[in-house]
Amino acid sequence: MSGDEQATGDPTGGGGRIMGWVFRHLAGPSQVQGAVQGGSRHARDAWKQDLERRKQWSREQRERKRAEREARRAEQ
Repeated sequence: MSGDEQATGDPTGGGGRIMGWVFRHLAGPSQVQGAVQGGSRHARDAWKQDLERRKQWSREQRERKRAEREARRAEQ
């Protein structure tokens, strides 16, 4: 690519109208809005519950490690 093509910010690399259409409609960036939660209310709720369980596990692990460190310090 030449410097001019890069300067324009054209994601197709300056390929023209046909390549621009192909990039936008067939090969372009994917749409991810709502993809994490899923399509249904049940899927969103299940995702939120799973996330909360993971966060709770992480909190418990941090607390366990903190308690172990404090116990080691108290022994010394």
